[in-house]
Amino acid sequence: MQKNTFAHSIVPRDKLLSLRLKDIWQYRDLMLLFVRRDFVAKYKQTILGPAWFFIKPLLQTAMLTVVFSGIANLPTDDIPPILFYLAGITAWNYFAQCIMTTSNTFTANAHLFGKVYFPRAVTPISIVISNLIQFGIGLFLFLLFYGYYSLTGYPVMPNAVLFMLPVLILLMGFMGLGLGMIISAMTTKYRDLQNLVEFGVQLLMYATPVILPLSALPDKYRIVMLVNPMTGIIETFKYAFFGLGTLQWGLLGYSAIFTITVFLAGLVIFNKTEKNFMDTV
Repeated sequence: MQKNTFAHSIVPRDKLLSLRLKDIWQYRDLMLLFVRRDFVAKYKQTILGPAWFFIKPLLQTAMLTVVFSGIANLPTDDIPPILFYLAGITAWNYFAQCIMTTSNTFTANAHLFGKVYFPRAVTPISIVISNLIQFGIGLFLFLLFYGYYSLTGYPVMPNAVLFMLPVLILLMGFMGLGLGMIISAMTTKYRDLQNLVEFGVQLLMYATPVILPLSALPDKYRIVMLVNPMTGIIETFKYAFFGLGTLQWGLLGYSAIFTITVFLAGLVIFNKTEKNFMDTV
């Protein structure tokens, strides 16, 4: 009697709302392999190597401090400018990196996707996890400055909202992942969109509390920043460490609803695109 030698069958799935989360979990070992690859390769052939994980946020913070605090004299909610900008940069960079590095998933990995089968969503998810390691390094740098100001007498006031830090990190990661997957699906047909992503993300930063706190905006301009779903996350992030700024649960709830919606939509669109993207890439 001949035995069936097939342990696994690959069959098409045409359900509109198929998220394929079970398939993604089955390939978790491959995901971890991609995480290691992305993290190691990021600065592998650079002179300073992993030091860039510290240098980049420091240079960004120094530039913002000189331009917006020193020259423009913009308020920072009575928070030392270096701490204010470094906190915003730390949170914003994780979100921005998640969008920019997942938005070209199909075009950057077409050579791999055309050779072997695995759930394509494994790739952008692994990128987000890799970026999470980079965020952890940035957060460590922020905590060093935070501890220095605390030891020198500045009355930093961390509070119970700090326990929500894991939730804030998840919101940033899933929001960036969802938007990145949607953009990645669109770039299989519209390559010009990729050229606009980096510029758009940089422009969007100026509509968040990274540069200017929400409390310092006039009412007629505040609505622009309130529409940005990252506003509630960054304001809560700063409030958790400093006890200053704007803490609005409704605003954070809006960010959470937006994140869940865009992530589910992104996963559905991404999974539908992977079936025929090789015809358009």
